[in-house]
Amino acid sequence: MIQDLNTASVEEQLEAVRGNGWSIQYIKSPSLSVQLEAVRENGWSIQHIESPCLEVQLEAVRRSGRAIQHIYSPYLSVQLEAVRRDGYAIEHIDSPSLEVQLEAVREDGWAIQFIKSPCLEVQLEAVRQNGHAIEYIDSPSLEVQLEAVRENGRAIEYIDSPCLEAQLEAVRQSGLAIQHIESPCLEVQLEAVRQDGRAIYHIYSPCLEVQLAVVRRHVYAIYYIDSPSLEVQLEAVRQNGHAIYYIESPCLEVQLEAAKTIPGDFAKYITHPEARRILEARLLVEDVLVA
Repeated sequence: MIQDLNTASVEEQLEAVRGNGWSIQYIKSPSLSVQLEAVRENGWSIQHIESPCLEVQLEAVRRSGRAIQHIYSPYLSVQLEAVRRDGYAIEHIDSPSLEVQLEAVREDGWAIQFIKSPCLEVQLEAVRQNGHAIEYIDSPSLEVQLEAVRENGRAIEYIDSPCLEAQLEAVRQSGLAIQHIESPCLEVQLEAVRQDGRAIYHIYSPCLEVQLAVVRRHVYAIYYIDSPSLEVQLEAVRQNGHAIYYIESPCLEVQLEAAKTIPGDFAKYITHPEARRILEARLLVEDVLVA
């Protein structure tokens, strides 16, 4: 193979590296065209090219950003191309400029973990791209915290003792973020369940106000409430008769309320004779009106 490629024509060499860029390691003094074809097929093959020119470097990092680790003192244009392709490529760039840092975190916010003492501008760009990038920011400012939870509410998991403003922003973006908030106040609880009914599952002993708020917006959330009161059950079925599906042994009053709106497909959940008569009468009238 080595002898064949070294004595092969340029066309044969080109054919070889087009099929497998690594083949360039068997070619002594490959031409520019062969170098370019090799890195286009596999950017990592640049490690077998001695003193690659700018054009070859650019092609290599366009194919694989992290191939920059095999380029000695890459030009700024190469650094920028590399991090635009893969933000993590910044790990292999010594003392990256602000411009390179910004491009890296715009491509992948988590790239900030490879930036030493990132400035506020870089921190903000990182969390705007990925809120969870705040995990790698030491003592983030309130501005950074807010940007992070606006992008992803659950990023509050990585904020020590978040203030009320950050908590509210987090649960407005994702109600489930409340699971990462210790002892959330009533205001935070209400915002969380309004955004996502499932949030009530993560609230210890939710008060009546929170229970009512959640079933008014998300009736299915009654499933996550332990032993819901009659008031909560009624509120749920008033919003949607389907809610009776999630209520264990509903009483007559709840069945009567559900019978006013529940569709015929759910009739089996109305078991009390009086409630069934109301349901059947309502369905009969609806059938007549449709006909």
